[in-house]
Amino acid sequence: MDNMTTVDGVKVQVNYAHESDAPMTEPEVQAYIQRAYEKYPHGKLESLVLDVDGEDVGIHYGLAPEKFDRIRRITGYLVGTLDRFNDAKRAEEHDRVKHQVGCC
Repeated sequence: MDNMTTVDGVKVQVNYAHESDAPMTEPEVQAYIQRAYEKYPHGKLESLVLDVDGEDVGIHYGLAPEKFDRIRRITGYLVGTLDRFNDAKRAEEHDRVKHQVGCC
């Protein structure tokens, strides 16, 4: 297996500490990819780096960043966006005093 390749849509890099280290086979790499999905069931694996040193293998997962919604407290409610506010609540948000954060 080359030093950098793609297996099942995941960029895989295999580094060998010694020339005498046994080469990593594709079924072994697929097993490490499966292990990543079992360990991080909600993550999206983008890359995998395997450091082979004799019988030991160091595993480094590269997971895609997860998108999250920002939640703020506005007019006493925890909200992500104002799109579900009615006209009265939008007016209340518009009229409220917005405080500035002071500089050091």
